[in-house]
Amino acid sequence: MPEPVAVVGVGADGWDGLSPAARSVVSAAEVLMGSPRQLDLVPDCGAERVAWPSPLSESLPGLLAEHRGRRVCVLASGDPTLHGIGTTLTRLLGADAVRVIPHPSSVSLACARLGWPQDQVQVVSLVGHPVELVHPHVQPGRRLVVLSWGAHTPAEVAALLQARGYGGSSMTVLEQLGGPSERVRTTTAADWSGDVDALNVIGVLCQADRQALLLPTVPGLPDDAYENDGQLTKREVRAVTLSRLAPVPGQLLWDVGGGAGSIGIEWSRHHPTCRAISIERDPDRAKRLDRNAAALGVTVRTVLGEAPDALDGLETPDAIFVGGGATAPGLIEACWDALAPGGRLVVNGVTLETETLVAKWYGELGGDLVRLDVQRAAAVGTMTGWRPAMPVTIWSVTK
Repeated sequence: MPEPVAVVGVGADGWDGLSPAARSVVSAAEVLMGSPRQLDLVPDCGAERVAWPSPLSESLPGLLAEHRGRRVCVLASGDPTLHGIGTTLTRLLGADAVRVIPHPSSVSLACARLGWPQDQVQVVSLVGHPVELVHPHVQPGRRLVVLSWGAHTPAEVAALLQARGYGGSSMTVLEQLGGPSERVRTTTAADWSGDVDALNVIGVLCQADRQALLLPTVPGLPDDAYENDGQLTKREVRAVTLSRLAPVPGQLLWDVGGGAGSIGIEWSRHHPTCRAISIERDPDRAKRLDRNAAALGVTVRTVLGEAPDALDGLETPDAIFVGGGATAPGLIEACWDALAPGGRLVVNGVTLETETLVAKWYGELGGDLVRLDVQRAAAVGTMTGWRPAMPVTIWSVTK
């Protein structure tokens, strides 16, 4: 069996901060891989030095194959299995082919400086990701540790917090943690300014301003949280629909007839590992859906096309929501056939034609069939009365 690839975590303190075991592995390596900054943190021990190419994900398999049979040591920042290369290598090669020697992570160092319990913080990595991923975690009183992508990240996080109505949040920027040039600065998001080292981590204690809109991760966000043209599953119906879809971490949803994207977006906000694909035939709505997803801090893959043809070749879903176009020939059959065992199919309808179709399928497959009537208080002259919305029929069934 070939020697496993060694992955050694290195802090900003470099060689001085490595354990004897880590130093021994680095010294014995025939090939040393890492970013230029990481390679500069350890002395020359005679190994061939290979700086990461870009893009790394595409080059990594070939790079490892090129040096197969040699003692390879990969340098990583902090704990290699926390949003790091250690996880990537394990996924690529298997756990038996990788040996990880961790260093204290930037998260553990940040919590130590801030006096925060690690089990009570939310870690958000913005390395290679847009700042909008912070959105679902911005909640009153929540502690966040944000892993920066560079010197620009603190200003982007501060701007996002202010735009959300959290400008009074305490924001601590920790630079070069554990190294001789370590610097820690605390201010509010509204007052943040200044130059920052590219190697930084941000601690945020979320403090909502009085006008801040509460956007929890449970189903049923306010309708005005979405840009829409009227093609929107309304708040109360959305909450019931998502309860039937039953979001589970790591699972995939198809949102057929995406509209404003609210179902796929709130499915994805349930947990960072929830994924959604929205199928939308209208190009303008598809662009609007993408904007809504970004504004609410999730990534929803949008497929432009008309179901059922647009469903061909998509990854097998764990749940499917049909919010529009249920009467298209072959659509329900295609969705049912595509579902994974144990998957949930939910179909909403407001027209007699859709209700007739749903009743037919309910008779064949069973499941749960409900009709939801929602009424809202509204002015009636100088008084107040109830204005009913169109009733919605919801059919849900598990495969």
